[in-house]
Amino acid sequence: MAVAVRGGRGGGSALRNFFSYRIFVSAMFTLLFLATLSVLFSSHHDSTIGNAYLHRSLVSLSSDPLKTRLDLIHKQANDHVALVNAYAAYARKLKLEIAKQLKMFEDLAQNFSDLQSKQNYRSNLFDTDGPLDDDSLKQFEKEVKDKVKFARLLIADSKESYDNQLKIQKLKDTIFAVNELFVKAKKNGAFASSIAAKSTPKSLHCLAMRLMEERISHPEKYRDEDPEPEYEDPTLYHYAIFSDNVIAVSVVVNSVIKNAEEPWKHVFHVVTDRMNLAAMKVWFKMRPIQQAHIEIKSVEDFTFLTSSYVPVLKQLESAKLQNFYFQNSAENATKDVNNMKFKNPKYLSMLNHLRFYLPEMYPTLHRILFLDDDVVVQKDLTALWTIDLDGKVNGAVETCFGSFHRYSQYLNFSHPLVREKFNPKVCAWAFGMNIFDLDAWRREKCTEQYHYWQNSNEDRTLWKLGTLPAGLMTFFSKTKSLDKSWHVLGLGFNPSVSMDEIHKAAVIHYNGDMKPWLDIALNQYKELWTKYIDSEMEFVQMCNFGV
Repeated sequence: MAVAVRGGRGGGSALRNFFSYRIFVSAMFTLLFLATLSVLFSSHHDSTIGNAYLHRSLVSLSSDPLKTRLDLIHKQANDHVALVNAYAAYARKLKLEIAKQLKMFEDLAQNFSDLQSKQNYRSNLFDTDGPLDDDSLKQFEKEVKDKVKFARLLIADSKESYDNQLKIQKLKDTIFAVNELFVKAKKNGAFASSIAAKSTPKSLHCLAMRLMEERISHPEKYRDEDPEPEYEDPTLYHYAIFSDNVIAVSVVVNSVIKNAEEPWKHVFHVVTDRMNLAAMKVWFKMRPIQQAHIEIKSVEDFTFLTSSYVPVLKQLESAKLQNFYFQNSAENATKDVNNMKFKNPKYLSMLNHLRFYLPEMYPTLHRILFLDDDVVVQKDLTALWTIDLDGKVNGAVETCFGSFHRYSQYLNFSHPLVREKFNPKVCAWAFGMNIFDLDAWRREKCTEQYHYWQNSNEDRTLWKLGTLPAGLMTFFSKTKSLDKSWHVLGLGFNPSVSMDEIHKAAVIHYNGDMKPWLDIALNQYKELWTKYIDSEMEFVQMCNFGV
């Protein structure tokens, strides 16, 4: 449920590459300029021709107008010799695999030189001090223009291979196209991951069905028993777990008991939905936890939770909200993965919102530890009941670092009500392992405050969805920060969580889409969860949990 972003050395590398490229381009243009000068100064084959041509150039304006025309043709030919030789040098420098083009450039340059060296042109045009031969000049001009035309076509055809600006643009176009494909693949991957995370695995479905089959086949074994007095004993250690996932709840309970110093003092209050109630009861009847006490109820057993009292239930009766969640429109699919995530109806499930009714659900208790079903307990937690919360309601681990996971990321601070009541820079904290002082809760009337914020957000303008933003608002200034070793998060999305940090943690949390019971789970963390599965249970073996 959080996302990490990376940055770092890439920017420095890009800067170095940019300056290297600038140096390379400058060097190449310098070489082109030197090559052009070299060709211009060395294009005449002998000093006699050069001196005679220079002499004629000086007197051409006053003697023969055809000589001016000859000068222009001669200059055009030499300019193209320089250009062709420059491209040839550039091709050699870059070591391009275009030997055929290189040979054509060299041959073309040689043709220009050979043309000026022809005997009839030298005698009639270059070596004579008298009037120029008009026919020779026309023939020379025609041949030069033909070769110039061919040179331009060849250069235009080859320009794509040498033009840096064109290469840069093509590279930019390629990068843009690849980035578009990457973004599309990322969206599709997120969509597929989201579908996998929200689907019920075959093994989990199989387990629920086997447990139900057992309940139907042997009803006499699973009759409801009278409540144990320990369920309401405030001197014991009480846990609240709300889930419809049988195997996940069993792992949480097993991990608590196996690491508890006095397991007989621990009481678990498990609440599920009506559909999974029987399966949950059968599991803990078949695999009882020695010494500990487990109370299993459904949401419907708490009769005060009605639509007239609970804002979430009232909102679910709204046709507008039902359309928002349950209408099958194409825009809910791949257009916006985040939008699809927030449209998941689980965010309005009462199992998610029961945490805001703990004092009313357990009126005789003073403190209770709330645990999500995707956590694993690795140490004895009883010290949490003696921590001084300084009169606060909620004891939780803060999750902010730098500018991340602060109130500004969860609440809409463009809304005047949010802007007036909260500070966007305040550090956020996590649900998943929270010690609640129920006496302080009742005194501060936190449930009433939760109702106020939930009603105010009926149009989803204060926050998008979920229970954490509602919790941040309800318990604002009423939360005591706990040491981070109590609760380490990220095992359901972050492959970089330190194993040293994990081993020191009292509770590890698989928050994120990659839950440990799914095939997409992060393998390096999966064993920390699977070791608490009751793999000897016959239905677990029959349903191929892969443990």
